[in-house]
Amino acid sequence: MAEKIFLWVQNTLCDQGWYNYLYAFGILILCGFGLPVPEDITLVAGGLVSGLGATNPHVMLAVCFTGVLLGDSIIYIAGKLFGYKIQKFKPIRKILSPRRFAQVQRQFAKYGIWVLFAARFMPGLRAPIFLVSGMSRRIPFIHFLMMDGFAALISVPVWVYLGYFFANQIPELLEKVKTGQSIMHIIIGFIICVVLFFWGKHWFKGYWARRQAAQEAAQKAMDEAAKIAQKSLQEGENQKLK
Repeated sequence: MAEKIFLWVQNTLCDQGWYNYLYAFGILILCGFGLPVPEDITLVAGGLVSGLGATNPHVMLAVCFTGVLLGDSIIYIAGKLFGYKIQKFKPIRKILSPRRFAQVQRQFAKYGIWVLFAARFMPGLRAPIFLVSGMSRRIPFIHFLMMDGFAALISVPVWVYLGYFFANQIPELLEKVKTGQSIMHIIIGFIICVVLFFWGKHWFKGYWARRQAAQEAAQKAMDEAAKIAQKSLQEGENQKLK
């Protein structure tokens, strides 16, 4: 599929000039709604037309980045505006089936806001995750935008410039795309491991502090009980002496 898209872009869109910015922008927004065209391939295609001289690669990068964030934000806002009622719409049920909804809920409960970051690298779950984040109304839009934007700063430049630098080498570009997808998975895995490491370290410190506090409280209670027992014993002995 990717090869056909790249060849079509190469043969059809190179004489479209600045219209390519509009095409890339529009398709990326539709990708957010579940258009069956891989977002990564669209970004690479945007870089490809730049590499063939039809557009400026840096402007294309800015356009693609904006399109990605806008498309994702529309999904989030739709979820926030309509809440759980949005599941009554048939097109939404196709994107967010009951099984996917339960799966996304478990991921949010387990990893919190970092699920939004990981969603950028999970095409099949991206739209459902963004939709649920809005439906829950627990995640402020600014937090959503920060996490999604952070992830997009990693993925969007990689794909756009990959298409730009290998625009005249379609077979090699296809290989680089496959390699790039693997690298993206490695990057997301590494970042998740780092986050889990610091979260675990923070949790362990908190656990150890709570355990120390509990031990100190228990020791203090035992000391108080011993003092009370000693005092009672002393009072009993004094009563006998009288």
